[in-house]
Amino acid sequence: MRFTLSSSALSSRLSTLSRVINSKNSLAILDCFLFEVEGNKLTITASDSENVMRSQMELDQAEGSGCFAVQNRTILDAVKELPEQPLTLDVDLEAYTIKIIYQNGMYNFTAQGADDYPRVQPMPEGAATIVIGSDVLSDNISRSLFATAQDELRPVMNGIYFDLTPDALAIVASDGHKLVRNKNFTVRSEQPAAFILPKKPATLLKSVLGKDGGDVTICFNERNAEISFAENVLSCRLIEGRYPNYNSVIPQDNPNQMTIDRRSLLGALRRVLPFASDSSQLIRFKIDSGKLAISAEDIDFATSAKEELTCDYNGTPMSIGFKGPSLTDILNNLESDDVVVELADPSRAGLIVPSVQPDNEDVLMLIMPMLLND
Repeated sequence: MRFTLSSSALSSRLSTLSRVINSKNSLAILDCFLFEVEGNKLTITASDSENVMRSQMELDQAEGSGCFAVQNRTILDAVKELPEQPLTLDVDLEAYTIKIIYQNGMYNFTAQGADDYPRVQPMPEGAATIVIGSDVLSDNISRSLFATAQDELRPVMNGIYFDLTPDALAIVASDGHKLVRNKNFTVRSEQPAAFILPKKPATLLKSVLGKDGGDVTICFNERNAEISFAENVLSCRLIEGRYPNYNSVIPQDNPNQMTIDRRSLLGALRRVLPFASDSSQLIRFKIDSGKLAISAEDIDFATSAKEELTCDYNGTPMSIGFKGPSLTDILNNLESDDVVVELADPSRAGLIVPSVQPDNEDVLMLIMPMLLND
């Protein structure tokens, strides 16, 4: 079997697919990429047994068909330093040897049989389907990942929750202290459906989804999902279990509203946070008409910091405490110039929303307050 393709196209696909492969695998064959040639198409697969990603490429030339497995580091190292040029792979499927011929040289290495490589079961008929723009999905995942938990007792909190309703698709993440809810009003279904996407496939999607405006199709049932985009398919096992009722923790009436420049607030937090106690990382907000005072102190080391910012505030004067790193994470994952902080009282959750919402979306972030010892 012999086929020819672009060196940079192959290197790019292998680099993307290599993110699926674990550094230590339960099956030795999972250290490999699976190559399958049929007609003038090459399909390359990478797997860690729970997540499988396949990428399809058009070949410039192809003689014969078949499949074989190659150690991921061997072929990655072989092609990543090559400048753009045609590569010819000459594969002996009986001796399992590979010869890669390029402009000024040649590589020789061994392949493995593909029989032991685990194959993906096709999604059964009747699976629920979501179609969403790749740029929208990428933005929503990027905005949500930081809020997922690492909770061995409640594994459902360790992923991103996709909640499809007749009104919208809500993409939600929470660790119990902070929560992100992205609502997209262009994606909805009369038949409600939901699934929890684990962190690894979510991180893979964040890094590989293009901003080209193409569509992503997600087919899912109770246990598995198949996510198709561009010339790639990612199949993954879902987190099983019931996600908590996130809507019940979102306050519906927080009458005290502060509008403030996001970058100014973020800069002040970064300057003040190093002076907070290492154990609590407590940041105090003292809000009054037109003015926000941010302060932190560490009594053990006799350090403190305070900074004042101008803001637009409609509400009663208030002192409230937040965990500094959670607050900076929230502000880092919003994009608008100004944010609106909605508060009720120092003991109830605060909401942070962009002053200008993205088109057809409603982005909301929630943060639980910390107790102040006045």
